[in-house]
Amino acid sequence: MKKSHPIRRVVLAGAATVSGIVLLLSLKPSTDPTSAQAAGAAPQAGAAAQESPQGGTAQQTGTQTVTGSVVQTEYGNVQVQITMADGKITKAAAVQAPKGGTSDQKTALAVPKLNQEAVAKQSADIDVVSTATYTSNGYKQSLQSAIDKAKAAAPAASASSGSSDSGSTQARTVTGDVAQTTYGNVQVRLTLSGDKITKAEAVQAPSGGTSDQKTALAVPKLNQEVVTAQSADIDAVSTATYTSNGYKQSLQSALDKAGV
Repeated sequence: MKKSHPIRRVVLAGAATVSGIVLLLSLKPSTDPTSAQAAGAAPQAGAAAQESPQGGTAQQTGTQTVTGSVVQTEYGNVQVQITMADGKITKAAAVQAPKGGTSDQKTALAVPKLNQEAVAKQSADIDVVSTATYTSNGYKQSLQSAIDKAKAAAPAASASSGSSDSGSTQARTVTGDVAQTTYGNVQVRLTLSGDKITKAEAVQAPSGGTSDQKTALAVPKLNQEVVTAQSADIDAVSTATYTSNGYKQSLQSALDKAGV
C-alpha cells in the first residue's frame, strides 16, 4: 500500500480551511444589509408614534372648573365642582357633603359613585345611591347648576377668543366671603362681564324652620336688586333682616375682590 506523504496532508488541510473562509465571506454581505435595515426601521417607527400624540396635545383647548350652587339637604349642604375640557366633563367632585355621625359613612360610600357617574353620563341624569338619598338628590341639583353655568359661560368664552376687538370682555365669576348671621351663613357669588354685574346668587343662605321661607322670599329679591343697582347699596328685605345684612356683607367682599 502506498503511504500518503505528510506534506501533502498539510497542503490539503490548508486548502480546506481557505475554502471555508472564502465561503463564509461570500455569504455575509447577503445577510448584514437586511439586518441593518430592519434595526434602523424600528426606531423610526417609534419616533413617528411619539410625535403624533404631541401634536394632538398642542391642539387641545384649556380646561375650565365650574362650581355648582350649594344645595341644602336635611343632613347638610351639598355642592359639586366639575372640570370640563372641550365641553366634556372630565372630573366631578363634591366640595361640600353631609358629615357627622352616620353621614360620614354614607358620604364616603355615595360621593365616589356619584362622581364617577357624572363623568360617565356627562349629565345630571344619574342614579340615586339608595343608602344616601338626600345626598344624591342634593348632588344632582348642584351638578345640574354647575353644568348650566358651564354652558352659559361657553358662548361668552368662544366669542371672546374669536373676536379681534380689543374692547371685548370675558365673563368671570367672583365669590364673596362667608358672612355669619344669627340664623346661618350667607355667601354671595357674582358673574361679571367687564365691570358690569350680570348675575348675583346666594350660594349659602340660612335654612331650617322659618328660615326656609324667609330665604326663599328674600334672596331672589336681593339678587335682582344687585343687578339693578350694580353695587352693594341695596335695600334690606324687611322680613329677612339678618339674611339681608349678611348678603350685603358678602356681596361687598365679592365686589372688592372683583375690583369694582
